[in-house]
Amino acid sequence: MPKVRLLPHPDLCPEGREIELPKGESLCEGFLNHGIAIEHACEMVAACATCHVYVREGGASLSKPKDDEEDQLDHAWGLDAQSRLACCVKLREADLVIEFPRHTRNHAREH
Repeated sequence: MPKVRLLPHPDLCPEGREIELPKGESLCEGFLNHGIAIEHACEMVAACATCHVYVREGGASLSKPKDDEEDQLDHAWGLDAQSRLACCVKLREADLVIEFPRHTRNHAREH
């Protein structure tokens, strides 16, 4: 199983974390299954960009973003060349290093 190392984020995982996720699972599903409360306002259908993450290592092993992901990424806060939507990233063999953006495009968050 690929390992995903999460860099520290003050709200989602203050100390950082390393998790193992099954090949084929989306990052968003994996985060939620491990108690990491990533935003996913559209329920993981690539329609909101609230699950925006940065793939800091291992990104070359992933499939290229499809058009719907690219379209939504245009609306993500803090977009850079390593930006992806966690709902669209399916794990392959390679380990990943993920950084969460400091902000999301959601103005309100339900608890």
